[in-house]
Amino acid sequence: MDKPIVNYETLIRITRAISVIRDAEEIVLITVEGVTHALNVKGCTLFLFSPRSHELKLAGSYGLSDDYLGKGPISALRSIAASLQDAQPVAIFDVADDPRIQYPDAAIKEGIASILSVPIIIGEKLIGCLRVYTAEPWEFTLNDVNFVQAVAQIVGMGLEMCRVNKGLKDSIDILKTMRDPKSLKYKKRTPYEGVPRSFGKEEVPQPGA
Repeated sequence: MDKPIVNYETLIRITRAISVIRDAEEIVLITVEGVTHALNVKGCTLFLFSPRSHELKLAGSYGLSDDYLGKGPISALRSIAASLQDAQPVAIFDVADDPRIQYPDAAIKEGIASILSVPIIIGEKLIGCLRVYTAEPWEFTLNDVNFVQAVAQIVGMGLEMCRVNKGLKDSIDILKTMRDPKSLKYKKRTPYEGVPRSFGKEEVPQPGA
């Protein structure tokens, strides 16, 4: 398999697509498909880390079968764990002979030879990983690793923007509801609970009253 030269054009296309999308699912699908075609590999997946269960939850994939994707729960402690624990890229040259693979038989059946796992980090928080799968033994070059790391960083920021944007939208919707005259019942109070409204002229106590 001839390795393509990953150029800035590919990275720019993925970045541009992510920058204009505010839907997390679309961002994930564009990312895994873009990485697969850019590196000319078998497939790509994006997993999100669950701190509660210590599992990796599949967010999106490209090029892999449903049977392989449904092989079983992915443990962050058993499936290429060093990539997550050390927050560093990890390359597996031979999935058939590497104890870091959780489901080697499933990988062999799927026709996977090598895997690259790159963590997705926002600030200092691990949120998941991006994994690349090849059909032939593949010695991932520094160029390969740098490219996937760059994409992982960009998709991480894109997902965070979606989260912030959704939170902001929810807050705006709440504010709009609060400001809707039909939903407000002042009863001589401002929207701020406990703060009296201004008295009307007829409500001002008169001298001698």
